[in-house]
Amino acid sequence: MLVRIIKSHRDIVAICDSDLIGKKFEEGNLQLDIKESFFSGKKMNEEEVMDVIIKMSQEDATFNVIGKESIDTAIKIGLIEEGEVKTIQGIPFVLILL
Repeated sequence: MLVRIIKSHRDIVAICDSDLIGKKFEEGNLQLDIKESFFSGKKMNEEEVMDVIIKMSQEDATFNVIGKESIDTAIKIGLIEEGEVKTIQGIPFVLILL
């Protein structure tokens, strides 16, 4: 998984499966564009991603999570519940504002 923390007024935590970088998915009028300029970050294993989620969920952060492995990790750590996940062309994603 790739993790990037974008510092701003409200930090943005971008987490995505590394194999999805640079791909675009469309379904009806919905689009999921996984741009390298936004999502390309540090490659991390599940434990490292969980540590980032725990730390950043204590902040005033926004989370963008895309991909099966990334979503599964976010569910496992309790950041999201399965019912909150949406899909476009079978690719799971969620946007969380804490």
